[in-house]
Amino acid sequence: MKLLVLGGSVFLSKAVAADAVARGHEVVAANRGRSGPVPDGARHVPLDRSEPFPAGLADEGFDAVVDVSRTPSHVREAVAALPGAHWVFVSTVNVYADDSDPGGPGAGVLRAPETDDVDPASGSEAYGAMKVACEEAVLAGTAGAAVVRPGLIVGPDDTSGRFAYWPARMGRALEGAVDVLAPGDPVDPVQVIDVRDLASWVVDLAERRTTGVFDAVGPVTPIGDLLAAVARGVGAAPRWEWAGRARLEAADVRPWSGERSLPLWLPRPEYDGMPAHDAAPAIAAGLAPRPVEETARDTLAWLAATPGAAVTGLTADEEAEVLAGIRATSA
Repeated sequence: MKLLVLGGSVFLSKAVAADAVARGHEVVAANRGRSGPVPDGARHVPLDRSEPFPAGLADEGFDAVVDVSRTPSHVREAVAALPGAHWVFVSTVNVYADDSDPGGPGAGVLRAPETDDVDPASGSEAYGAMKVACEEAVLAGTAGAAVVRPGLIVGPDDTSGRFAYWPARMGRALEGAVDVLAPGDPVDPVQVIDVRDLASWVVDLAERRTTGVFDAVGPVTPIGDLLAAVARGVGAAPRWEWAGRARLEAADVRPWSGERSLPLWLPRPEYDGMPAHDAAPAIAAGLAPRPVEETARDTLAWLAATPGAAVTGLTADEEAEVLAGIRATSA
């Protein structure tokens, strides 16, 4: 298979290119060349997607294309240049309009498409709406396509630092900081998918010319079980101190990611549906999530080997401050 990866130097697209090379496919990774090298064995072609799509690249005769773009005009132009290839487009669960409803009448309804290129930093609504427009361009303009909608992608090379907070925190538990602040209720649902498993499945979809739309997520897991699996993977034995939404908000602990956050925590009930998507169709189509223990172990090893790797969330001092405050109000 001759595969064009639009990207190929960062996280998921890099993992896709590496997996395809390992299988013996001819892989071209097209990107600006500013985010790092492409995997060994892939051929890098300079591509600035704000400029016209190169005719020479379009004429190479690709069997399949993998695209992770969030910019509608970029996707439309690439689709127009390569309509005969089989496409695998990586979208997002943010395309869904209602994050609060995991199974009611609003579940599965998409946001209205945003066909203009807007700043995705303006919020998940704009990001999701642009991804809807990208999906529509791919599904309408290609000979065949699979659309995959991941939730939280985790594992080595993750530049967001969200999941990495927890293996890093378990690493500190190994060094003696065993009292660990945990967010929400242990039964709250979460979903993660290891980047390597998602990448392998994306290549499978390209090889098999699979069509359809899938939520590319791992099984719904109680957060207490997931954090326990992270601890096992790292070899830590923490003492969890669970704090609900009211206490976290009173201590200015923020959800999901970023400064002073507890990653993976989402306020309830506003986000009950976001980590509760049905993984069964994707798993039936070949997605094979690995144990969280393995992801946690490998993520901690990557952090240790990668100076400056991103970890987002509470600092050690901030966590100690929050824990002290919670204990004082509980006394």
